[in-house]
Amino acid sequence: MKLSPYTVKHLAKIITGDTEGWPYRSGNELVQLFNQYGFRDVYGQGFASRATYTAEKLTILSGKELVKDLIRDLLDPRAWMSLKNPVKSVDDCADQLNDLIKHDNLEVIKDGLYYKVRDLSGSLIKPELPFLKASALTEFAIEDQINKCKDKIASGDYDGAITNVRSLVETLLTSIEQELDPNAPAPDGDLIRAFTRVRMLLNLDPSRKDISDALKQVLTGLATIVHGLATMRNKMSDAHGTLYKPARHHAKLAVNSAKTLADFLFETMAYQKKKGSIKPPPNFNSFRT
Repeated sequence: MKLSPYTVKHLAKIITGDTEGWPYRSGNELVQLFNQYGFRDVYGQGFASRATYTAEKLTILSGKELVKDLIRDLLDPRAWMSLKNPVKSVDDCADQLNDLIKHDNLEVIKDGLYYKVRDLSGSLIKPELPFLKASALTEFAIEDQINKCKDKIASGDYDGAITNVRSLVETLLTSIEQELDPNAPAPDGDLIRAFTRVRMLLNLDPSRKDISDALKQVLTGLATIVHGLATMRNKMSDAHGTLYKPARHHAKLAVNSAKTLADFLFETMAYQKKKGSIKPPPNFNSFRT
């Protein structure tokens, strides 16, 4: 979300209203606008030019989540209601804005009467699925959950994102288990037990003596991620009556943790299958019950 100098320069003109079709903002109105995003400026004598002031504030906000809030608020359709003879509609302005910010991997999309901003960098969720063959339905289900997580975080539905990412992990574990174990039990919603079984199937038991201490710590960390996702979903998501509201960084933590888990498990399965070393361990039946 780091804005290029080119984007800052032209976005500043949009914000001030010096770009045709956009609502005009006076110096005082610009101060009021940016003070909504953490600044404490006072408009008065000696104030910089509107363009200079706006560009300076955009440079400070660049790379922060607040810049997405600012971009979203610029397209509040109520700002166009006061224009006597609007040259462009808010939708036309949104298209113009997209032509500018797409080069910074951002996009505004219509959501009812308003707009929301999403990140196009692809760095948030997309796990690699190098070999998934179990069924087209399972693969589509995983991809669908990934896209739902992206959209929900972009729209501010952090509770829903946590619920979806928990479903993603459950689908992931079910897919791997059914791929590797012909006698896999039906999914029962117990994320921790499912992960324990999958970990055994993938030869990732941290109690193995031939696994280095460093890898044991990583495997323990993955188990902690699964446990945390299960607990977070119960405490913070919309599935069980929210006890406290999650923030954006909570939802991102959940989603990025799930991405790390998914990438590692799928790549491990690909590696183990290539080696031909995947088979249930002798005591595996005890983990099914």
